[in-house]
Amino acid sequence: MDGVWSEIYSAIRAEFSDLPDAGEATRLLVRLTLAVVLGGLIGYEREASGKAAGLRTHMLVALGSALFVLVPLQAGVPLADISRVLQGLIAGIGFLGAGAILKQNSEADIKGLTTAASVWMVAAIGVAAGLGRDTTAVIATIFTLVILQILLRLK
Repeated sequence: MDGVWSEIYSAIRAEFSDLPDAGEATRLLVRLTLAVVLGGLIGYEREASGKAAGLRTHMLVALGSALFVLVPLQAGVPLADISRVLQGLIAGIGFLGAGAILKQNSEADIKGLTTAASVWMVAAIGVAAGLGRDTTAVIATIFTLVILQILLRLK
């Protein structure tokens, strides 16, 4: 019976060995946390503005985007080949954003374009965080918040 438990333990340990050391685990936690926090900042702004896609949606999009680039990097996929992942991600987020756009009665009355753009932007921020481009992700978040808040008042 001891041999069975030893084999089970070995299988479980091998299954969770995708993070070889504490440094890699820390990098993963920092990148995913940054994606969630930055996505949350933009999502909070959208939710406070009463928009359909709010805090949770933006956080999940940022987290998912970061994860979609982190996992291939962990698996050893060359950075140049990540472009295929990004192409699929960008197209998929486009469909998600399209769901936020509603056409009203007239051609000029279209709602949700800014929310769709913010979901698309949060995906890009998540990708930046997932690739370890933390400063880029933070600066893009600041620009996005400025666009959503300050430029709204200039209308």
